[in-house]
Amino acid sequence: MKRQLLQLALFSLLAFAAGTPVHAQSGVLRVSAIPDEAPTELQRKFKPLGDYLKKETGLDVQFTPVTDYAAVVEGLATNKIDLAWLGGFTFVQAKLRTNGAAVPIVQRAEDEKFTSKFIVPTDSKAKTLADLKGATFAFGSPSSTSGHLMPRYFLLQAGINPDKDFKTVAFSGAHDATVAFVAAGRAEAGVLNASVMDKLIESANPNAAKVRVLATTAPYYDYNWTVRPGLDAATTKKLADAFLKLDAANPQHKEILALQRASKFIPTKASNYDGIEAAAKSAGLIK
Repeated sequence: MKRQLLQLALFSLLAFAAGTPVHAQSGVLRVSAIPDEAPTELQRKFKPLGDYLKKETGLDVQFTPVTDYAAVVEGLATNKIDLAWLGGFTFVQAKLRTNGAAVPIVQRAEDEKFTSKFIVPTDSKAKTLADLKGATFAFGSPSSTSGHLMPRYFLLQAGINPDKDFKTVAFSGAHDATVAFVAAGRAEAGVLNASVMDKLIESANPNAAKVRVLATTAPYYDYNWTVRPGLDAATTKKLADAFLKLDAANPQHKEILALQRASKFIPTKASNYDGIEAAAKSAGLIK
């Protein structure tokens, strides 16, 4: 008996050291997402998708909310999270943190040409980005692709240095929070991802009614679903296949896609985010 226990303990130790996907094999899939919206909204969006993934993979899908973007990256790197919804910049951070071992598997078709929207109060006199010089400004999270990195990159390209040309720079923490900041007068301008802005307008959000879009960025790659280093190939394939099977013609799938603001999911690869990495280096956010 002692010998069997010793063998089992040795096997478990070797499996851990080798990065064997113990949780996936034991029937548990731990999922998380960058907190780019309110926690209640993230939970609402994920519930039907989680139920679908459970049905398609046979795994017990458990969603774990986190308080900041860095926690998702660290969760993937330390095998505490198996699958994560990342922004393009967060993926680049995860790739660097795991020496390229974190693997993006799918993205929404919309993420091939994603954009950010600069917003101001409805009564603002600003007509162009240049008019924002000297204003108070709100980004989303420091690690947000669409709420910080790419808008910062495009501002620099337009000759506006946020650290020098804005009176103050604040970080709201999330896209919907940025709209609330500007609507409440806590910032004279801000920027957020186009998808969230469109959703807030469509849902007649009262904060969205108090702001207007000043400018929209050029398109870039953004969000994806990424698996942790060492997740077994069979589970990875099941997950990718499940996402790719989602069809808007199927009423149940249509609800899932609508909550994800996706027309469909398509395969993706790490090289799609090389431009994001270059922009992050150009903006001095990574070395």
